[in-house]
Amino acid sequence: MLLVLSVEHRAHLGCLPRAGDAAVGELGRLALEQLRRGAAPRACESAARKLNISVDIIQHGVEGLVYLLTESSKLMISEADFQDSINVLGFSDELNKSLLQLYLDNRKEIRSILGELAPRLPSYHSLEWRLDVQLASRSLRQQIKPAVTMKLHLNENEDRTAQVLQTDPATLLHLIQQLEQALGEMKMNHCRRIVRNMK
Repeated sequence: MLLVLSVEHRAHLGCLPRAGDAAVGELGRLALEQLRRGAAPRACESAARKLNISVDIIQHGVEGLVYLLTESSKLMISEADFQDSINVLGFSDELNKSLLQLYLDNRKEIRSILGELAPRLPSYHSLEWRLDVQLASRSLRQQIKPAVTMKLHLNENEDRTAQVLQTDPATLLHLIQQLEQALGEMKMNHCRRIVRNMK
């Protein structure tokens, strides 16, 4: 699986050859620090003075590296796919080797950082349901009006919450069909590859 880089990210990574091979290590360190602790403008300014390069080149290079490393780590692309992804940038072999080594050395740490940043979504615990049918009212002597009431229990940050939902059977059947279709699509090879790469 190749990583497709947008024009903007190619332009940001295009700053790397201008920075020089020696600066790539420093830019890689800054990119990893940005992932760990967030943006650090002072560190970029310090690196720009040390390397005698403009601050803009440093910032663009760091942004490009952050994108390249996070997207590659998210997809867990192989060494060969990473090389193919950066070959389109037209960098020297030396620079390509430096980028590959930076990726291989840090992809596990980057994945763990991205995992910590992911939102904690509620998870399913249990479901209670009830079927109510209204057979008549004052104005209508004969009517059948079914309603399904569900109480969905969720685990959320070690707390248990509940959501009460009510719908008619036709809407519930449509929802079931949509969920079954989504589960069927998960069995397709394309989806299996995506799920495998997400783990």
